[in-house]
Amino acid sequence: MKVNYDSKTDTLSVILNPNTPITESDESKPGIILDYDGQGNLVSLELLDASHRVKEARKIEFETAS
Repeated sequence: MKVNYDSKTDTLSVILNPNTPITESDESKPGIILDYDGQGNLVSLELLDASHRVKEARKIEFETAS
């Protein structure tokens, strides 16, 4: 998984499967874009105007369950 914030475009991307080709994209709600592979699996998501949607777009915390 890869997370990227682009301050120039104010876009936050979460890429779940970086080597999987995207065959379909859907803007499920305004400013939220979901990308799918050929089998309908979620590959990535993008948040447009991320600084308005996320408290700290430049900060990432990662947790795993024990």
